[in-house]
Amino acid sequence: MRKTLSSFLIILLMLACSSERKDLSAGGEGAAADNQENVLPLTIDMADEALKDIISPEAKARIVGRDFAWTEGPLWLEEEKMLLFSEIPANKVHSWREGEGIGVYLDPAGYTGSESRGGELGSNGLLLDPAGKLVLCQHGDRRMARMLAPISDPAPDFETIVGAYESNPFNSPNDAVYDRQGNLYFTDPPYGLEGNMDDPAKAIPFQGVYRFGRDGRLELLLDSISRPNGIAFLPGEKELIIANSDPNKPHWYIYQLDEDGKPATGRIFQDASKLVTGEPGLPDGLKVRGDGVVFATGPGGVWVFGPSGKYLGRLKLGELTSNVALNAQGDVLFVTADSYVVMIPLK
Repeated sequence: MRKTLSSFLIILLMLACSSERKDLSAGGEGAAADNQENVLPLTIDMADEALKDIISPEAKARIVGRDFAWTEGPLWLEEEKMLLFSEIPANKVHSWREGEGIGVYLDPAGYTGSESRGGELGSNGLLLDPAGKLVLCQHGDRRMARMLAPISDPAPDFETIVGAYESNPFNSPNDAVYDRQGNLYFTDPPYGLEGNMDDPAKAIPFQGVYRFGRDGRLELLLDSISRPNGIAFLPGEKELIIANSDPNKPHWYIYQLDEDGKPATGRIFQDASKLVTGEPGLPDGLKVRGDGVVFATGPGGVWVFGPSGKYLGRLKLGELTSNVALNAQGDVLFVTADSYVVMIPLK
């Protein structure tokens, strides 16, 4: 009887440990995509029939990670078949691979100082530079930085790409994109400052959009957007979309670029307040697929726009969504949604 009871307790303990691992990372090889524990409810709010050509009405959002403080900056690395994403309050970057689950990739990731501080101190947007090195928008260190170690053998050892405008430290670089020539475009809202707009350390009076050229020159492109956030090119790199995470101006702007890659004319690409009201969230991170379809996080979930800006619908996860990433084929969408990271199949 005692032996049987002991065996029973061991089995219960093993099941509990297995359940705990599944809670931390529901993306393992043995996790069935249709297991309800591993699926975040997805509602497809279809505003245009064209959305059916992008995503199946029966698509599900598979959870690949959960129980994080706040997730951001997803980046799919095709060669490694690996997803990276920031956990901003924890000052970490995590990785995920099919069959391996979640692991800590970088710690620290956005703040490397020795003084204790709070707020959104970690890394935000993640991207690769033209040489394949990892580049991070570092909130806490207030800079665009490059990881010196190779992708396959990460280490929290960084070099500054650019950290100041006219000798004043940035607010907190948020999101970024490289063009084909190797110029780095990035946004600089105040969210990484502990006091946000009222932080005494805020040294630049505006929230800028910048370009750091391959020639080493930093240029201020825009100082008129109140909270510049997500940033991406449309195919051809003649137009640049910038999200504005301002509750008073919840807009996505689009700028025509001149032959030097600088904004010439701009307009509102979409105004979230004219389409929905009262739903949590603001325009945040975004990505553009090769066919020009725009996936942009905003009020209520992930907004989907056609290349011309036509609103096609939303992918609603019931959580605040911060950013998205696409795999190389453009048929999987990764979404950072508050404490979750999910993957959604696309057509």
